[in-house]
Amino acid sequence: MAAKPVKKNPRLASGRKRARQNVKLNAANTSLRSKYRTAIKNVEKAVAAGDKTKAAELFGKAQSVLDVIADKGIFHKNKAARDKSRMAAKVKALALAA
Repeated sequence: MAAKPVKKNPRLASGRKRARQNVKLNAANTSLRSKYRTAIKNVEKAVAAGDKTKAAELFGKAQSVLDVIADKGIFHKNKAARDKSRMAAKVKALALAA
């Protein structure tokens, strides 16, 4: 397996600052991506368990999380809308099944 290429440190002060900022932004974006995916997983687990009230409650919270993260540009707005739509259909099917 090939080794990772060694990254050179930027020479210019502006480049060094940009590298520092990129580390912080990458950490923040990674955290938000994780939060997004966790929100979706929690709703899907509740749906799989057949818990209507919990699924509906978690879906409400997940909608908020998805909207905030899409607004920040971490995920595309259409992806967030698609994920919300699919979750809503699952929650609604669960409510109608009973």
